Amino acid sequence: MRTELTDTTASKINRALLEARRAIGSPTMGLVLTLVVATDEENAYDAVRAASEASREHPCRIIAVIKRTSRGPHKLRATRLDAELRVGSDAGHGEVLMLRLHGELTGQAGSVVLPLLLPDAPAVAWWPAEAPADPGRDSLGALAQRRITDAQAAVDPVGELDVRAGSYRPGDTDLAWTRLTPWRALLAAALDQKPLPVTGATVESEADNPSAELLARWLEDRLDVPVTRVESEGPVITRVALQTTGGEIRVERPGGSLATLSLPGSPDRRVALKIRSGAELIAEELRRLDADEVYGSALRHRPPQAAPSA
Repeated sequence: MRTELTDTTASKINRALLEARRAIGSPTMGLVLTLVVATDEENAYDAVRAASEASREHPCRIIAVIKRTSRGPHKLRATRLDAELRVGSDAGHGEVLMLRLHGELTGQAGSVVLPLLLPDAPAVAWWPAEAPADPGRDSLGALAQRRITDAQAAVDPVGELDVRAGSYRPGDTDLAWTRLTPWRALLAAALDQKPLPVTGATVESEADNPSAELLARWLEDRLDVPVTRVESEGPVITRVALQTTGGEIRVERPGGSLATLSLPGSPDRRVALKIRSGAELIAEELRRLDADEVYGSALRHRPPQAAPSA
């Protein structure tokens, strides 16, 4: 069921939600959290679709906040809130609120969203495209226990990681880190099978890949060894090698969803290592609402600077 409201308020939206639930015979719903999606018109469709797919695992109220900029000399007079509500089969496994903020309301997004959060339930904020420099101080980010950004969407993806490191707060995370979960799990399992001292590492990827940069920082931070970045044609991360005292541990994925794992003294074997969708990444992030200390440590890690030559 879909309901459209023009020039509305938060209280009217809440009443319309209650009426919509009653109309479909479901006055109460087992929603576990609120997912606030801060986006623009260009990215709204894909972001809400990914969030709706993730709601199959995490039934939630999805609030998409779209800031609209009015043009012309009378733009301040265009201040208003428009909403589209989706409940039932139109909303996947939860509710979807599409909020379009016009005029001065674009600077008051937190105040608009606050009355619409589910009571006594955690809130998560997600910026699928452009994100504020300090998500924790943003009006929407301040409402959330978990804040999700995506460095891959930035103009300078690797440089964006330094911005995230400078403003990091417990509860922050980035989808560039989420994309690494299968890689980190596979490398950790390989070292469990071959517990050899690691002396160095290499990470190969396409240029300006923030996940590859985070993986290199994570390896340096965890193993305390130098990590070399090598540029490849991609797509994304194509090879990771760990140099050990007993030989090289390698994971190679030149393309597709299968990778080759090579361990010293063992035959090569194929392992699944697919590139996951946005819905899968968001679903993973919604499984945990506590601070990801390993991400924070890797994000803020800086390799030691070489001493200047005499």
